[in-house]
Amino acid sequence: MKVLLVSTNTMMEPYPPYPIGLDYVMNAISPPHQVRIADMNELKEGDDTLAGVLSEYQPDIIGLSIRNIDNIDEANVKTFIGEIRELIGIIRGHSGGFVVLGGSGFTILPGEFMSRLDADFGVIGEGERLRLLLQAIESNESVSGLPGIVTRDSPVVFPEPWPRSFRRSFPPDHSHASFYLKRGGMLNLQTKRGCPFKCIYCTYPHIEGTRFRFAPPGEIAATARMLQDAGAGYIYITDSTFNGSYEHSLDVAAAFKKAGISVPWGGFFTPLSPPPDYYRILADAGLRHVEFGTEALSNPMLASYRKSFRLEDVFTSHRLAVAAGLHVAHYLMLGGPGEDEGTLKETLANADELGKAVFFVFSGIRIFPHTALYDLALEEGQLERGRNLLEPAFYWSPALHRETVMHLVKEHAGSRANWVFGSGSQQTLKNLARLHARGHIGPLWELLIQ
Repeated sequence: MKVLLVSTNTMMEPYPPYPIGLDYVMNAISPPHQVRIADMNELKEGDDTLAGVLSEYQPDIIGLSIRNIDNIDEANVKTFIGEIRELIGIIRGHSGGFVVLGGSGFTILPGEFMSRLDADFGVIGEGERLRLLLQAIESNESVSGLPGIVTRDSPVVFPEPWPRSFRRSFPPDHSHASFYLKRGGMLNLQTKRGCPFKCIYCTYPHIEGTRFRFAPPGEIAATARMLQDAGAGYIYITDSTFNGSYEHSLDVAAAFKKAGISVPWGGFFTPLSPPPDYYRILADAGLRHVEFGTEALSNPMLASYRKSFRLEDVFTSHRLAVAAGLHVAHYLMLGGPGEDEGTLKETLANADELGKAVFFVFSGIRIFPHTALYDLALEEGQLERGRNLLEPAFYWSPALHRETVMHLVKEHAGSRANWVFGSGSQQTLKNLARLHARGHIGPLWELLIQ
Protein backbone atom coordinates (compact mmCIF):
# COMPACT_ATOMS: atom_id res chain seq x y z
CA MET A 1 0.00 0.00 0.00
CA LYS A 2 0.98 3.62 -0.45
CA VAL A 3 1.26 5.48 2.84
CA LEU A 4 1.57 9.23 3.33
CA LEU A 5 2.82 10.27 6.77
CA VAL A 6 1.97 13.88 7.61
CA SER A 7 3.77 15.88 10.29
CA THR A 8 1.09 18.34 11.41
CA ASN A 9 3.30 20.35 13.77
CA THR A 10 4.00 23.92 12.68
CA MET A 11 4.96 25.27 16.10
CA MET A 12 8.33 26.98 15.66
CA GLU A 13 8.94 28.29 19.16
CA PRO A 14 11.63 28.42 20.31
CA TYR A 15 12.92 26.52 17.26
CA PRO A 16 11.34 24.05 14.82
CA PRO A 17 11.63 20.41 16.01
CA TYR A 18 12.42 17.81 13.38
CA PRO A 19 9.59 15.17 13.24
CA ILE A 20 11.70 12.24 14.41
CA GLY A 21 8.72 9.98 15.13
CA LEU A 22 7.89 9.60 11.46
CA ASP A 23 11.36 8.21 10.77
CA TYR A 24 10.62 5.36 13.18
CA VAL A 25 7.22 4.71 11.61
CA MET A 26 8.77 4.68 8.14
CA ASN A 27 11.32 2.10 9.25
CA ALA A 28 8.60 -0.10 10.76
CA ILE A 29 6.38 -0.24 7.65
CA SER A 30 8.77 0.13 4.71
CA PRO A 31 9.11 -2.36 3.13
CA PRO A 32 6.67 -3.77 2.18
CA HIS A 33 4.72 -0.52 2.00
CA GLN A 34 5.65 2.51 -0.07
CA VAL A 35 6.05 5.52 2.22
CA ARG A 36 6.29 9.26 1.71
CA ILE A 37 6.50 12.05 4.31
CA ALA A 38 4.72 15.40 4.04
CA ASP A 39 5.93 17.94 6.59
CA MET A 40 3.56 20.87 6.99
CA ASN A 41 6.51 23.10 7.93
CA GLU A 42 8.11 22.37 4.58
CA LEU A 43 4.86 22.61 2.62
CA LYS A 44 3.83 25.96 4.06
CA GLU A 45 7.22 27.43 3.08
CA GLY A 46 7.42 25.87 -0.39
CA ASP A 47 5.52 25.76 -3.62
CA ASP A 48 3.78 22.43 -2.96
CA THR A 49 0.53 22.04 -1.03
CA LEU A 50 -0.92 19.08 0.81
CA ALA A 51 -3.68 18.92 -1.81
CA GLY A 52 -1.05 18.72 -4.53
CA VAL A 53 0.86 15.96 -2.75
CA LEU A 54 -2.35 13.95 -2.30
CA SER A 55 -3.37 14.33 -5.94
CA GLU A 56 0.06 13.34 -7.22
CA TYR A 57 0.83 10.49 -4.78
CA GLN A 58 -2.71 9.08 -4.31
CA PRO A 59 -2.04 7.31 -0.99
CA ASP A 60 -4.14 4.49 0.41
CA ILE A 61 -3.37 5.54 3.99
CA ILE A 62 -2.79 9.04 5.35
CA GLY A 63 -1.28 9.05 8.83
CA LEU A 64 -1.30 12.34 10.74
CA SER A 65 1.24 12.75 13.51
CA ILE A 66 -0.10 15.01 16.28
CA ARG A 67 2.85 16.17 18.38
CA ASN A 68 1.19 18.89 20.45
CA ILE A 69 -2.32 19.50 21.73
CA ASP A 70 -1.44 23.10 22.59
CA ASN A 71 1.60 25.18 23.54
CA ILE A 72 1.16 24.60 27.35
CA ASP A 73 1.61 28.35 27.93
CA GLU A 74 -1.27 29.80 29.95
CA ALA A 75 -0.11 33.36 29.30
CA ASN A 76 -0.48 32.89 25.55
CA VAL A 77 -2.61 29.80 24.87
CA LYS A 78 -2.55 28.32 21.37
CA THR A 79 -4.46 25.16 20.51
CA PHE A 80 -3.92 23.15 17.35
CA ILE A 81 -7.00 20.99 16.85
CA GLY A 82 -8.52 23.56 14.47
CA GLU A 83 -5.47 23.35 12.18
CA ILE A 84 -5.60 19.54 12.23
CA ARG A 85 -9.31 19.59 11.38
CA GLU A 86 -8.56 21.80 8.37
CA LEU A 87 -5.86 19.36 7.20
CA ILE A 88 -8.32 16.47 7.41
CA GLY A 89 -10.79 18.52 5.38
CA ILE A 90 -8.16 18.91 2.66
CA ILE A 91 -7.42 15.18 2.79
CA ARG A 92 -11.09 14.23 2.47
CA GLY A 93 -11.44 16.58 -0.48
CA HIS A 94 -8.48 15.15 -2.39
CA SER A 95 -8.17 11.53 -1.32
CA GLY A 96 -10.28 8.45 -0.67
CA GLY A 97 -7.62 6.92 1.59
CA PHE A 98 -8.05 5.99 5.23
CA VAL A 99 -7.15 8.72 7.74
CA VAL A 100 -5.14 7.53 10.76
CA LEU A 101 -4.26 9.70 13.78
CA GLY A 102 -1.21 9.13 15.98
CA GLY A 103 1.64 10.83 17.81
CA SER A 104 2.36 11.83 21.40
CA GLY A 105 -0.39 14.46 21.55
CA PHE A 106 -2.97 12.01 20.23
CA THR A 107 -1.89 9.35 22.74
CA ILE A 108 -2.68 11.66 25.66
CA LEU A 109 -6.31 12.16 24.58
CA PRO A 110 -7.15 9.55 21.91
CA GLY A 111 -10.88 9.32 22.63
CA GLU A 112 -11.29 13.08 22.55
CA PHE A 113 -9.42 13.40 19.25
CA MET A 114 -11.39 10.57 17.63
CA SER A 115 -14.69 12.14 18.67
CA ARG A 116 -13.76 15.60 17.40
CA LEU A 117 -12.02 14.74 14.13
CA ASP A 118 -13.10 12.91 10.98
CA ALA A 119 -10.60 10.05 11.20
CA ASP A 120 -11.00 6.34 10.47
CA PHE A 121 -8.42 4.95 12.89
CA GLY A 122 -6.06 6.01 15.65
CA VAL A 123 -2.75 4.56 16.85
CA ILE A 124 -2.18 4.92 20.60
CA GLY A 125 1.41 4.91 21.81
CA GLU A 126 4.37 4.22 19.62
CA GLY A 127 3.81 4.68 15.91
CA GLU A 128 5.41 1.37 14.97
CA ARG A 129 1.97 -0.13 15.72
CA LEU A 130 0.78 1.27 12.41
CA ARG A 131 2.27 -1.86 10.86
CA LEU A 132 -0.35 -3.98 12.62
CA LEU A 133 -3.17 -1.79 11.30
CA LEU A 134 -1.84 -1.92 7.74
CA GLN A 135 -1.65 -5.70 7.87
CA ALA A 136 -5.27 -5.89 9.02
CA ILE A 137 -6.50 -3.47 6.33
CA GLU A 138 -4.57 -5.27 3.61
CA SER A 139 -5.97 -8.65 4.71
CA ASN A 140 -9.49 -7.21 5.12
CA GLU A 141 -9.49 -8.31 8.75
CA SER A 142 -11.12 -6.71 11.77
CA VAL A 143 -8.93 -4.32 13.78
CA SER A 144 -10.81 -5.22 16.93
CA GLY A 145 -8.39 -6.47 19.53
CA LEU A 146 -5.28 -5.01 17.90
CA PRO A 147 -3.32 -3.40 20.77
CA GLY A 148 -3.33 0.38 20.53
CA ILE A 149 -5.61 0.60 17.47
CA VAL A 150 -8.88 2.51 17.92
CA THR A 151 -11.78 3.62 15.76
CA ARG A 152 -14.47 6.21 16.36
CA ASP A 153 -16.74 3.52 17.80
CA SER A 154 -14.31 1.32 19.72
CA PRO A 155 -13.37 1.72 23.39
CA VAL A 156 -10.02 3.31 24.19
CA VAL A 157 -7.63 0.76 25.68
CA PHE A 158 -4.07 1.87 26.34
CA PRO A 159 -1.53 -0.75 25.23
CA GLU A 160 1.72 -1.85 26.80
CA PRO A 161 4.84 -0.18 25.35
CA TRP A 162 5.97 -1.43 21.96
CA PRO A 163 7.65 -4.75 22.79
CA ARG A 164 10.20 -4.79 19.98
CA SER A 165 13.35 -2.82 19.29
CA PHE A 166 12.94 0.64 17.80
CA ARG A 167 14.97 1.51 14.75
CA ARG A 168 15.00 4.61 12.65
CA SER A 169 15.12 5.33 8.94
CA PHE A 170 16.73 8.49 7.65
CA PRO A 171 16.90 8.33 3.86
CA PRO A 172 19.34 10.87 2.40
CA ASP A 173 16.57 12.15 0.11
CA HIS A 174 14.40 13.33 3.04
CA SER A 175 13.45 16.62 1.40
CA HIS A 176 11.93 18.06 4.56
CA ALA A 177 15.21 17.71 6.47
CA SER A 178 16.55 20.75 4.60
CA PHE A 179 13.87 22.91 6.26
CA TYR A 180 15.46 22.24 9.66
CA LEU A 181 19.03 22.38 8.41
CA LYS A 182 18.38 25.91 7.19
CA ARG A 183 16.85 26.97 10.51
CA GLY A 184 19.43 26.15 13.14
CA GLY A 185 20.88 23.00 11.58
CA MET A 186 19.23 20.90 14.29
CA LEU A 187 18.23 17.27 13.78
CA ASN A 188 17.00 15.00 16.58
CA LEU A 189 18.20 11.77 18.11
CA GLN A 190 16.66 9.30 20.58
CA THR A 191 18.76 7.06 22.84
CA LYS A 192 15.98 5.45 24.87
CA ARG A 193 12.26 5.45 25.53
CA GLY A 194 10.23 5.48 28.71
CA CYS A 195 10.59 7.21 32.07
CA PRO A 196 10.54 5.63 35.55
CA PHE A 197 10.34 8.96 37.38
CA LYS A 198 7.07 9.99 39.02
CA CYS A 199 6.76 13.75 38.43
CA ILE A 200 3.13 14.59 39.13
CA TYR A 201 2.46 16.50 35.89
CA CYS A 202 4.40 14.48 33.30
CA THR A 203 2.91 12.42 30.45
CA TYR A 204 6.11 10.62 29.40
CA PRO A 205 5.42 7.47 31.53
CA HIS A 206 1.95 7.22 30.02
CA ILE A 207 3.12 7.72 26.44
CA GLU A 208 6.32 5.63 26.49
CA GLY A 209 6.04 3.42 29.58
CA THR A 210 7.42 3.52 33.10
CA ARG A 211 10.79 1.91 32.48
CA PHE A 212 13.72 2.84 30.29
CA ARG A 213 14.17 0.86 27.07
CA PHE A 214 17.63 1.52 25.71
CA ALA A 215 18.90 1.54 22.16
CA PRO A 216 22.42 0.09 21.75
CA PRO A 217 25.05 2.87 22.02
CA GLY A 218 26.78 1.79 18.82
CA GLU A 219 23.47 2.00 16.94
CA ILE A 220 22.79 5.44 18.40
CA ALA A 221 26.22 6.69 17.36
CA ALA A 222 25.77 5.30 13.86
CA THR A 223 22.51 7.23 13.56
CA ALA A 224 24.20 10.37 14.89
CA ARG A 225 26.91 9.97 12.27
CA MET A 226 24.24 9.56 9.60
CA LEU A 227 22.65 12.84 10.72
CA GLN A 228 26.02 14.57 10.77
CA ASP A 229 26.85 13.33 7.26
CA ALA A 230 23.42 14.55 6.09
CA GLY A 231 24.41 18.09 7.10
CA ALA A 232 23.26 18.41 10.70
CA GLY A 233 25.17 21.14 12.49
CA TYR A 234 23.68 20.23 15.85
CA ILE A 235 21.97 17.18 17.38
CA TYR A 236 19.25 17.44 20.02
CA ILE A 237 18.54 14.34 22.10
CA THR A 238 14.81 13.92 22.62
CA ASP A 239 14.83 11.49 25.58
CA SER A 240 12.64 12.27 28.57
CA THR A 241 15.96 12.75 30.37
CA PHE A 242 19.33 11.89 28.85
CA ASN A 243 21.06 11.15 32.17
CA GLY A 244 18.34 8.90 33.57
CA SER A 245 20.96 6.16 33.33
CA TYR A 246 24.49 7.42 33.91
CA GLU A 247 25.97 4.16 32.61
CA HIS A 248 24.06 4.22 29.32
CA SER A 249 24.62 7.94 28.69
CA LEU A 250 28.37 7.54 29.26
CA ASP A 251 28.40 4.60 26.86
CA VAL A 252 26.61 6.76 24.28
CA ALA A 253 29.21 9.51 24.74
CA ALA A 254 32.01 7.00 24.24
CA ALA A 255 30.30 5.68 21.11
CA PHE A 256 29.99 9.23 19.78
CA LYS A 257 33.74 9.71 20.07
CA LYS A 258 34.45 6.39 18.40
CA ALA A 259 32.08 7.22 15.53
CA GLY A 260 33.74 10.60 14.94
CA ILE A 261 30.79 12.78 15.95
CA SER A 262 32.14 16.32 15.65
CA VAL A 263 28.94 18.40 15.77
CA PRO A 264 27.74 19.79 19.11
CA TRP A 265 24.73 18.28 20.84
CA GLY A 266 22.41 18.87 23.76
CA GLY A 267 19.42 17.49 25.59
CA PHE A 268 17.21 17.43 28.62
CA PHE A 269 18.76 16.40 31.95
CA THR A 270 17.63 15.67 35.50
CA PRO A 271 19.72 17.58 38.09
CA LEU A 272 20.79 14.51 40.04
CA SER A 273 24.25 14.60 41.62
CA PRO A 274 26.39 12.94 38.92
CA PRO A 275 29.41 10.63 39.06
CA PRO A 276 32.84 12.32 39.14
CA ASP A 277 33.79 14.01 35.87
CA TYR A 278 30.44 13.08 34.30
CA TYR A 279 29.84 16.44 32.60
CA ARG A 280 33.49 16.82 31.64
CA ILE A 281 33.36 13.44 29.87
CA LEU A 282 30.16 14.40 28.02
CA ALA A 283 31.61 17.79 27.08
CA ASP A 284 34.66 16.02 25.67
CA ALA A 285 32.26 13.99 23.50
CA GLY A 286 30.58 17.12 22.13
CA LEU A 287 27.86 18.03 24.65
CA ARG A 288 27.28 21.81 24.65
CA HIS A 289 23.81 22.51 26.09
CA VAL A 290 22.30 21.12 29.29
CA GLU A 291 18.60 21.83 29.90
CA PHE A 292 17.68 20.87 33.45
CA GLY A 293 14.09 19.96 34.31
CA THR A 294 14.48 21.61 37.70
CA GLU A 295 10.95 23.09 38.05
CA ALA A 296 11.50 24.58 41.53
CA LEU A 297 14.34 25.72 43.77
CA SER A 298 12.54 25.01 47.01
CA ASN A 299 12.72 21.60 48.68
CA PRO A 300 9.03 21.60 49.69
CA MET A 301 8.04 22.21 46.09
CA LEU A 302 10.46 19.58 44.76
CA ALA A 303 8.83 17.13 47.14
CA SER A 304 5.38 18.26 46.02
CA TYR A 305 6.33 17.65 42.39
CA ARG A 306 7.68 14.22 43.45
CA LYS A 307 11.10 15.00 42.10
CA SER A 308 13.93 12.53 42.67
CA PHE A 309 16.39 15.28 43.65
CA ARG A 310 16.69 18.15 46.10
CA LEU A 311 18.31 21.59 46.15
CA GLU A 312 21.77 20.24 46.98
CA ASP A 313 21.64 18.06 43.86
CA VAL A 314 20.60 20.99 41.68
CA PHE A 315 23.48 23.16 42.85
CA THR A 316 25.97 20.31 42.48
CA SER A 317 24.79 19.45 38.96
CA HIS A 318 24.78 23.09 37.91
CA ARG A 319 28.26 23.76 39.28
CA LEU A 320 29.77 20.70 37.60
CA ALA A 321 28.10 21.41 34.26
CA VAL A 322 29.30 25.02 34.24
CA ALA A 323 32.79 23.93 35.30
CA ALA A 324 32.86 21.59 32.30
CA GLY A 325 32.29 24.59 30.03
CA LEU A 326 28.67 23.76 29.20
CA HIS A 327 25.78 26.15 28.60
CA VAL A 328 23.11 25.57 31.26
CA ALA A 329 19.39 26.31 31.42
CA HIS A 330 16.83 25.54 34.11
CA TYR A 331 13.10 25.13 33.56
CA LEU A 332 10.96 26.51 36.39
CA MET A 333 7.31 25.62 36.95
CA LEU A 334 5.60 28.04 39.33
CA GLY A 335 2.25 27.82 41.09
CA GLY A 336 2.05 24.07 41.58
CA PRO A 337 0.53 22.19 44.54
CA GLY A 338 1.70 23.67 47.82
CA GLU A 339 3.22 26.78 46.27
CA ASP A 340 2.83 29.92 48.35
CA GLU A 341 4.57 33.24 48.47
CA GLY A 342 7.30 31.82 50.70
CA THR A 343 8.25 28.92 48.38
CA LEU A 344 8.06 31.20 45.35
CA LYS A 345 10.42 33.74 46.89
CA GLU A 346 12.75 30.90 47.89
CA THR A 347 12.90 29.69 44.29
CA LEU A 348 13.61 33.18 43.00
CA ALA A 349 16.33 33.81 45.59
CA ASN A 350 18.03 30.48 44.86
CA ALA A 351 17.92 31.16 41.13
CA ASP A 352 20.20 34.12 41.74
CA GLU A 353 22.74 31.72 43.23
CA LEU A 354 22.89 29.76 39.97
CA GLY A 355 25.22 31.85 37.87
CA LYS A 356 25.65 31.59 34.12
CA ALA A 357 22.19 30.18 33.47
CA VAL A 358 19.03 30.80 31.47
CA PHE A 359 15.68 30.32 33.20
CA PHE A 360 12.64 29.23 31.22
CA VAL A 361 9.70 30.13 33.42
CA PHE A 362 6.16 28.73 33.19
CA SER A 363 3.41 29.84 35.55
CA GLY A 364 0.56 27.44 36.15
CA ILE A 365 0.82 23.77 35.20
CA ARG A 366 -1.02 22.25 32.24
CA ILE A 367 -3.25 19.45 33.50
CA PHE A 368 -3.17 16.20 31.54
CA PRO A 369 -5.01 12.94 32.27
CA HIS A 370 -3.15 9.90 33.59
CA THR A 371 -1.10 12.08 35.94
CA ALA A 372 -1.17 12.60 39.71
CA LEU A 373 -1.80 16.30 39.08
CA TYR A 374 -5.04 15.43 37.26
CA ASP A 375 -6.25 13.44 40.26
CA LEU A 376 -5.32 16.27 42.63
CA ALA A 377 -7.09 18.86 40.47
CA LEU A 378 -10.27 16.75 40.60
CA GLU A 379 -9.96 16.34 44.36
CA GLU A 380 -9.53 20.08 44.89
CA GLY A 381 -12.34 21.01 42.52
CA GLN A 382 -10.03 22.77 40.06
CA LEU A 383 -11.24 20.41 37.35
CA GLU A 384 -14.64 18.90 36.63
CA ARG A 385 -14.71 15.17 35.98
CA GLY A 386 -15.39 14.57 32.29
CA ARG A 387 -13.90 17.91 31.23
CA ASN A 388 -12.56 17.68 27.67
CA LEU A 389 -8.89 18.53 28.06
CA LEU A 390 -8.41 19.28 24.40
CA GLU A 391 -9.27 22.70 25.78
CA PRO A 392 -6.32 23.50 28.07
CA ALA A 393 -6.77 23.62 31.85
CA PHE A 394 -4.03 24.78 34.21
CA TYR A 395 -3.43 24.02 37.88
CA TRP A 396 -2.83 26.90 40.28
CA SER A 397 -2.02 26.62 43.95
CA PRO A 398 -5.02 27.83 46.00
CA ALA A 399 -2.55 29.68 48.25
CA LEU A 400 -1.24 31.91 45.48
CA HIS A 401 -2.96 34.21 42.98
CA ARG A 402 -1.81 34.30 39.37
CA GLU A 403 -1.29 38.05 39.57
CA THR A 404 0.96 37.65 42.61
CA VAL A 405 3.16 35.14 40.79
CA MET A 406 3.58 37.28 37.70
CA HIS A 407 4.23 40.41 39.74
CA LEU A 408 6.88 38.79 41.95
CA VAL A 409 8.64 37.00 39.09
CA LYS A 410 8.73 39.93 36.71
CA GLU A 411 9.80 42.26 39.48
CA HIS A 412 12.60 39.86 40.35
CA ALA A 413 13.72 39.25 36.77
CA GLY A 414 13.53 42.89 35.78
CA SER A 415 15.03 43.43 32.36
CA ARG A 416 17.39 40.46 32.53
CA ALA A 417 17.34 38.68 29.16
CA ASN A 418 18.19 35.30 30.68
CA TRP A 419 14.70 35.03 32.19
CA VAL A 420 12.38 33.75 29.46
CA PHE A 421 8.65 33.51 30.13
CA GLY A 422 6.71 30.75 28.40
CA SER A 423 7.84 30.29 24.82
CA GLY A 424 9.50 33.70 24.86
CA SER A 425 8.67 37.15 23.59
CA GLN A 426 7.99 37.69 19.91
CA GLN A 427 11.11 39.85 19.70
CA THR A 428 13.28 37.09 21.17
CA LEU A 429 11.82 34.58 18.73
CA LYS A 430 12.39 36.93 15.80
CA ASN A 431 16.00 37.43 16.88
CA LEU A 432 16.58 33.67 17.04
CA ALA A 433 15.02 33.18 13.61
CA ARG A 434 17.22 35.94 12.21
CA LEU A 435 20.37 34.34 13.65
CA HIS A 436 19.41 30.93 12.30
CA ALA A 437 18.81 32.47 8.87
CA ARG A 438 22.36 33.85 9.02
CA GLY A 439 23.78 30.38 9.53
CA HIS A 440 24.06 30.16 13.32
CA ILE A 441 23.40 26.65 14.62
CA GLY A 442 21.85 25.15 17.72
CA PRO A 443 19.28 26.46 20.19
CA LEU A 444 21.22 29.73 20.77
CA TRP A 445 19.66 30.42 24.18
CA GLU A 446 23.19 30.65 25.55
CA LEU A 447 23.35 34.14 24.00
CA LEU A 448 20.91 35.25 26.71
CA ILE A 449 23.26 34.33 29.57
CA GLN A 450 24.59 37.41 31.31
